[in-house]
Amino acid sequence: MTDGSTHGEMGPATRAEPVDPRAERDVSTRAGDGTLGRVDAAKDEVVRRWDVTTPSATMIGRPEHPDEDVDENLRRLHDEHHPAMAGHSERMHRLEKARITHAFCNQLGLRPWERDRALGIVVDLDLTVFGSQRAIPKVALVVVKHVVDDERRRVLGLDDREWLTSLPPSELEALHERFDSLTDDSAYRTLLETFGLDVTGVNRLERTLREQLDEQDLDGAVFGRNPHRDPALPAFRPTPPAEADGTDEPDFS
Repeated sequence: MTDGSTHGEMGPATRAEPVDPRAERDVSTRAGDGTLGRVDAAKDEVVRRWDVTTPSATMIGRPEHPDEDVDENLRRLHDEHHPAMAGHSERMHRLEKARITHAFCNQLGLRPWERDRALGIVVDLDLTVFGSQRAIPKVALVVVKHVVDDERRRVLGLDDREWLTSLPPSELEALHERFDSLTDDSAYRTLLETFGLDVTGVNRLERTLREQLDEQDLDGAVFGRNPHRDPALPAFRPTPPAEADGTDEPDFS
């Protein structure tokens, strides 16, 4: 016996679960899909035809009208003839030399003293004497090699001719074997290849560098350090007793 309903056949009716509306959208990835329609594109073109203007914005270096010329002060400023721009190119060149040299020192792991010596030489060195090899990276690599090798020779005592003559040949040979030039460092050789240099070229440029250190008075140059200290300040290191002048007062000269 049936009551005309379908509950017995289909079971009790259940509530339909919500369907994600994003799942019903048709997504197309064909060429041109996702672009603006003709009407929307026309509206967008009209709305964005002019840029946003700001009343407080300023414009420097351009004439007010196409037929006019820039002001004389601006022209002098651009040509670095204005007093405010005097020496600007020289200052920027000096900063560029210091920046590149400092980057090389960091990459090669130089000690602070070697870094300051290399910077002190490069920032005041006239690069025109190197001719076609006067590019800042090339000269900086030569200076770094000169400073590091010179410091390593000083530590080993290879610059003390009088002491070297007193050594037997075996000790002298062993001492020279302990010396490692910066050109033997793989990181330094990689930098040489990057900037188109080789060991032969570095040695040739180093000879020019040694001559210029004497001519330009840069042999003892150290960046950020001045050999002429303030006499009103105490000495950085106490005077050794053997070098004292016989008085108990500190030497502030």
